[in-house]
Amino acid sequence: MPKVKLRDLSINDVEDRYNWSLDREVIKFLSVPDKYPPFTKEETTIWIQTCIDGTNGYLQKSILTKDNIHIGWVDFKNFDKVNSNAELGITIGNKDYWGQGYGSAAIIEMLDFGFEKLDLHKIWLRVDKDNERAIKSYKKIGFVEEGILREDRFRRGEYIDRVRFSILKSELR
Repeated sequence: MPKVKLRDLSINDVEDRYNWSLDREVIKFLSVPDKYPPFTKEETTIWIQTCIDGTNGYLQKSILTKDNIHIGWVDFKNFDKVNSNAELGITIGNKDYWGQGYGSAAIIEMLDFGFEKLDLHKIWLRVDKDNERAIKSYKKIGFVEEGILREDRFRRGEYIDRVRFSILKSELR
């Protein structure tokens, strides 16, 4: 598995993030507005700034290769402090790094951060039922399928099912 580094977001990430949003293959499984492009550069800048400020409920990190190439982001959201859990999200925006284990490496780093630094008990995610590459990756990491969220997402004119997965602190290898 390749080595990755997670770092805090920077306003310098706007250019990459905006350019990735222009690639329909990159945004296919993201919950984004049903328009193209889904975001303007200004909206992208505002979003990243609200992540940096911590005002939107997301704890988002940039994913870097060992050579400091910015390739995507990973985040926690929907924090449940009472039950010590949060939702995980990830995108590898730079397609040159797809299918090589960078996403899995970043998830494992984020799981360590969530379980050790944030003292979470459970980390969960939702994934489109037809996102087979992601599902395979989540299972390989050790996520357990909890169930189907029926017609949970409206994507390009139709409702689609999503699968909910989770991993407990005690299950992380």
